[in-house]
Amino acid sequence: MGRVAGSYGVRGWIRVERAVNALEDCSRWSIGGSEYGVAQTKWHSGTLLAKLEGVESREAALALQGEEIAVQREALPEAEEGKFYLVDLVGLEVVNEHGVLLGVVEKFFSNGPQDVMEVIGERARLLPWVPTVVKKVDLLKKRIEVEWGADW
Repeated sequence: MGRVAGSYGVRGWIRVERAVNALEDCSRWSIGGSEYGVAQTKWHSGTLLAKLEGVESREAALALQGEEIAVQREALPEAEEGKFYLVDLVGLEVVNEHGVLLGVVEKFFSNGPQDVMEVIGERARLLPWVPTVVKKVDLLKKRIEVEWGADW
């Protein structure tokens, strides 16, 4: 959902990089194996800032730097029409435009510019999560259609 990029100010606020917008609406975050209540969030210059309960100093905020932020799936609001939480796509079949089954979504990760879908079939494939590759997501059929060669 995001990663702690560092501190903001001297009162324990953290900066969150790669923040998903829905993160600001969640009242509890898991960071580095610990649960934190979220006292307040705000956006500043395109960066999500958060004040966590129990994190009262710059040093305490800096101790969380580099840690991934996660939330319980149930805490997230419903995705907008045509949008998806990537976690909901894990386990879906991936087929190309010719109907060839490439495999099943194992996980997603970010390489910086975009998210990447790891697909496990007869071999592992890494597909960029971009509109030129991902053509259709059908949650009812549990299938993702992509433009990707079977021999790529």
